[in-house]
Amino acid sequence: MPDAASSVSLLVFGGGWLGRAAALEAIRGGGTAVATSRDADTRAALEAEGVAAVDPTDEAALSAAVAKASALLVTAPPDAHGCPGLKALIPAITASGAWPDWIGYVSSTAVFGDRAGGWAFEDDELNAASLEGARRVRAERDWLDAGRGMGLTVQLFRLPALYGPGRSPLDKLRDGTARIVRKPGQVFNRVHVEDAVAGLFASIARPHPGAAYTLCDDEPSPADVVIAGAAARLGLSLPPEVDLDDPSVSDAMRRFYLDSKRLSNAKAKAELGWRPRYPSWREGLEALIREG
Repeated sequence: MPDAASSVSLLVFGGGWLGRAAALEAIRGGGTAVATSRDADTRAALEAEGVAAVDPTDEAALSAAVAKASALLVTAPPDAHGCPGLKALIPAITASGAWPDWIGYVSSTAVFGDRAGGWAFEDDELNAASLEGARRVRAERDWLDAGRGMGLTVQLFRLPALYGPGRSPLDKLRDGTARIVRKPGQVFNRVHVEDAVAGLFASIARPHPGAAYTLCDDEPSPADVVIAGAAARLGLSLPPEVDLDDPSVSDAMRRFYLDSKRLSNAKAKAELGWRPRYPSWREGLEALIREG
């Protein structure tokens, strides 16, 4: 498979953790990257790493960045008014007169809703059970409609919980913030940030307009099993066991426990030639331990 990063001029709408990782991968491969952020400190941090940064509210700067981009990646989450990336980028595309070769919208597996531990396949009907999931469903629909209406190559990427350097059960165990929440039958997938980025670039190399992919690992597992395994690997005691409504449990973790499902990534593998480098949490955490 060709190295899509070697020639891509990437514009990332949303310079957060995943967006930054994608931008740095484009640069590593010999391409260029621009990322947006409303926060001046975040823009300065991106610039320090070699990623050009623009304020998305600066319409002229955003249009200029769009004009130079061969690929647009939207990682900013939707709000009550829809996808902020869609509202900013579609006018910028029109104003610049430039048409990107590829647009990727990063969504969430919350669009599938609860499967009571059953499988959710990439082309299944959506059944979001949370406000976050419903907003993602709307944003996906709006992006696909824009793609069809304007002849844009739009793909969707549904991601479960992301983990990686500095953001993993290992870090929570080390800093004492890890908790064990037991919910019988609850199970979900994860994805290492490197695998998520690899899936995005695999799509740039093999675009499929209108396709939706789940980028996840191969082994759905209960959260308490992962925490216990990570603690054993570090030689640490198990963290406290708490109820789901305990104040120490984050809102993000509570959202994960709303749904129980096993995710299929078969379509991403078949159409993109993508395989997760870390097929389960075990390989992913082991790599993080080696990296220090």
